[in-house]
Amino acid sequence: MTRVWKWNRPVTVREVLEDLQQERSIAYTTVMTVLDNLHQKGWVRREAEGRAYRYEAVSTRAAYAAALMNDAWSQSDNPAAALVAFFGMMSDEQRQALRDAVRIVQGPETRQDENPGSARDDGGR
Repeated sequence: MTRVWKWNRPVTVREVLEDLQQERSIAYTTVMTVLDNLHQKGWVRREAEGRAYRYEAVSTRAAYAAALMNDAWSQSDNPAAALVAFFGMMSDEQRQALRDAVRIVQGPETRQDENPGSARDDGGR
């Protein structure tokens, strides 16, 4: 998947093979089998191009990582404790990235509500 995500476009087995062969010896059939397995699992879609297929990621790497985190968190019998433990493992840079992500998700209206003493227009609520 790393190779498919890296190019961010449909790729052939041959392209992935040539890229991998820069690092190690690997057989065409191995790459073909892996891409076929990824297709069967729904991670990539493929489109025929002549006698070959072009493979493309179904989701982004970020979406995949988010799904993994969500799956792990949802399996915890104590989600709050799991989050505390996870946050404790983060570097300062990762915690800052998390704060930035929370601000993005909350949007500008919520950010204004977080500032004590800021003027609020409840709009008649």
